Amino acid sequence: MNLFDVYPLYNVTPTKANGMYIYDDKNEKFLDLYGGHAVISIGHGNPYYIKKLTEQMKKISFYSNAIQNPLQKELAKKLTQYSKCEDYNLFMCSSGAEAIENALKLASFYNKKSRVIAFKNSFHGRTSAAVAVTDNPKIISPLNAQQKVSFIKFNNIYELEFELKKGDVSSIIFESIQGVGGLDQPEEKFIKEMCLLSKKYNVCVIADEVQSGFGRSGDFFAFQKFNIKPDIITIAKGMGNGFPVGGILVNHKIKAEYGMLGTTYGGNHLACVATLAVLNELKENKLQENALKIGEYFKSKLEKIKEIIKIKGRGLMLGIEFDFNVSELRKNLIYKQKIFTGGSSNKNLIRILPPLIINKNQVDVFLKSLIIELKNEKLYNS
Repeated sequence: MNLFDVYPLYNVTPTKANGMYIYDDKNEKFLDLYGGHAVISIGHGNPYYIKKLTEQMKKISFYSNAIQNPLQKELAKKLTQYSKCEDYNLFMCSSGAEAIENALKLASFYNKKSRVIAFKNSFHGRTSAAVAVTDNPKIISPLNAQQKVSFIKFNNIYELEFELKKGDVSSIIFESIQGVGGLDQPEEKFIKEMCLLSKKYNVCVIADEVQSGFGRSGDFFAFQKFNIKPDIITIAKGMGNGFPVGGILVNHKIKAEYGMLGTTYGGNHLACVATLAVLNELKENKLQENALKIGEYFKSKLEKIKEIIKIKGRGLMLGIEFDFNVSELRKNLIYKQKIFTGGSSNKNLIRILPPLIINKNQVDVFLKSLIIELKNEKLYNS
């Protein structure tokens, strides 16, 4: 049996990782500025994280949601404390896409409507409804296309209200900082007006924090910059530091009923412990504050590189935009400079999503390497 070949792969085979670094099968060391799609939040091989997971594995790793699991309640309590998101309940699942599916479904249960408004360049996942609200026709099958979704541009409040007036919109889903789409952000005025309109037309606002949550933006959640209260918040990626875990925070106005949502693996014992360990490390090591501080340092240094035409994002969710396709530049950063970075649907943009433990010295290593490869790029194209 061969693998179903859907991934274009780099010729690197990681065998171990520690802190900010990944080591391949030749024991070559790579600086990780991508964190495996923003998943690694507290660093590779974090000792406290490993200790807590190991302890839990010796007790019980998994059982279904048909039994009592006090770890879920402990996690809900800690998540409230750390995120300052009161007036919400927690439902756990296993991935970001599953979180999006549950959020969209729950909104539709709540207001008995079905159409979704999403935004241009959005990315919300690859499962049925999640991919339908993703602005990429290439990955949407005819089955997915049956979903009723309208895509509009950020910051066009007139277009938004035109759609809401039709009366069939169940939810508006948005990313405070777009991930795969290229790190664009909506204006605060637009988001606040959007939330007001959602109340007027009985529409649920879903904040997709799958990639931007758990301190990455410098706030616990990126939407908190706007001082709003979404109806549903989706979470995953950095909350588990590599353990598959996701969830939604559901405003108290949306009432739970037995059977409304369900999951096999969501909220299992190991998933809860992994997330509790992440929360502990975020707090003890002030990683949210570090994301803000290092993000500002990163930006200040990037501004001095004349080849860069735009710096996007916040905290440690950054985009570096050039006036050329960066695919070769990223390959050279991997193979020649031993640094992982990320791409996006904007082919001229490099995404920076490192573990939140990154320091200034590691930023400087990247900047030096970037300048070297930009000079090589000029020589190659001259």
